[in-house]
Amino acid sequence: MLTPRTTLARRVTAALDATPSRIPVLLGGCGTGRTTLLTQLRERIGRTAAQYIDVERTATTPERFHRTVVGSSPFPSGDSGSIEGPRAAFEATLAFLGRARTSAAEPVTFLLDEFLEFRTFESFPGLRRVQHDFIDGLAASGNRFVLTSRYVARALRLLRDRSARFEVIHMPSLTVEDTVDILGPAAHGRPGGDDTQEADYLARTVNALADGRPAYVRAIADELTMLREHGGPGDAISALAALLAGDGRLSNRCAFCYELRLHRARGYGALKAILEILGEDEGLTLTEISHRLQRTPGSTKDYLSWLEDVDLVTSRQKRYAFTDPLLRVWVRLHCRPTAPTDDDLAREVHRYALPRLPQPSEPRPPQTEPAYAMATAGPGSGIIEID
Repeated sequence: MLTPRTTLARRVTAALDATPSRIPVLLGGCGTGRTTLLTQLRERIGRTAAQYIDVERTATTPERFHRTVVGSSPFPSGDSGSIEGPRAAFEATLAFLGRARTSAAEPVTFLLDEFLEFRTFESFPGLRRVQHDFIDGLAASGNRFVLTSRYVARALRLLRDRSARFEVIHMPSLTVEDTVDILGPAAHGRPGGDDTQEADYLARTVNALADGRPAYVRAIADELTMLREHGGPGDAISALAALLAGDGRLSNRCAFCYELRLHRARGYGALKAILEILGEDEGLTLTEISHRLQRTPGSTKDYLSWLEDVDLVTSRQKRYAFTDPLLRVWVRLHCRPTAPTDDDLAREVHRYALPRLPQPSEPRPPQTEPAYAMATAGPGSGIIEID
């Protein structure tokens, strides 16, 4: 049976192999597996034909970025002499990305993680439109590219009305089959029960609690293994509670995602207040939020738009909620004057988990490649978009 992850890898490969090649743009929130897929692609293509670049970690000044990319590349740069000035350095980087070749003079593949971080260069002279220049430069190149970003709304806005060569692909959630593979030995119950049925139920439970995000599933799987090795309770809810404690692995991940997105947005303090309000009650309207925030509807609408811009909240039928439901649990637990107690952890995790627990007799829906492709087909406009 082919899972969405298998279909995703095939779709990215097909886009790269097309004539002319398309440029897959992988979009998804924290923990959805974008970086993992890029590193797998690098190994599949080969390190002599592909270069992985973490733009978020290396985008400092245009000059230093250029030296870092060229200096760590397996491809000859052909640079002669020093490059002076931010605009000249950016253009040299764009030229390198567009014209680099392997030792056999073949086109190469660049895997650019968090490509929207090129906006870091916007504060330098002559680079106010750096993101648009970057996108246009890639579209005109004969090389192959895969881009990723955790900022879905911003990426879609940037790519709107750009070259049809860009193929937007939203990272799919894990299926139960994927979750079983990640759980491994942790999926098997204790001796004496129906091992297959118990493993299936545990996988569906973990998948639901993790919202189908690979990083969350992996964290719960590792915690389950550790709990069982030490004779503790081997259930998914206990594992999730341990992970959301103050020093827990998911608590740290949620804290990173929370702060990173807020610092990329405007209105830091007011945005934190709105997230706390939605932590208390989700599905509120603009009017209800503005009343609790004690701000005008106009200013509250601006704050909400800034939260949507970094994908912290989502609006459905004019009602607002967290994009990542597990992040809401973290806000309820940790955005408070004191650290949560064990009772707080148990209460909040059970409140989150109980509505999501699958029924023991719940069937597993078949997930074939044609059905998945049909369900995820995007609109037939300039940018190919796959949900």
